[in-house]
Amino acid sequence: MLDKELGKEYPIERRAEYLNDNCDATQELTYTRQLTSEELAECREKLTDASIKLADIAEEKKLAMDAFKEEAKPYEEIRAKQIKNLKHKSEVVTGLCYKFIDEETRMVGFYNKEGDLVDSRPAFADELQCNIFQAARKTGTNN
Repeated sequence: MLDKELGKEYPIERRAEYLNDNCDATQELTYTRQLTSEELAECREKLTDASIKLADIAEEKKLAMDAFKEEAKPYEEIRAKQIKNLKHKSEVVTGLCYKFIDEETRMVGFYNKEGDLVDSRPAFADELQCNIFQAARKTGTNN
């Protein structure tokens, strides 16, 4: 049966020499070692210092990221709009449109400044009441 401890009767400075002189072979191993109370206190102190420094760095990073996000925001909006335009091969436009009512088909058409029909819908009852512009269009006179 193996002893839990060997060479403890020798001072720490000579213990490795004793073990080396009396062993069958040496081999490099990875193992765990219990920490002393002083070493544990040192670990706690290092952990505290590292945690404080990391918190400071995280705060600086957050401030920098907020600044970068703010700087990038207008470009993100432009990119999103252009991707949408390319995807749909069109763009959303707000502008003055001209409304025309066709009594025969009972439809209303809206034309942009280029003269393109941009929207149409069925006419409401109050829109079908004849006005002077509709009457002029029926006669074909422009004066």
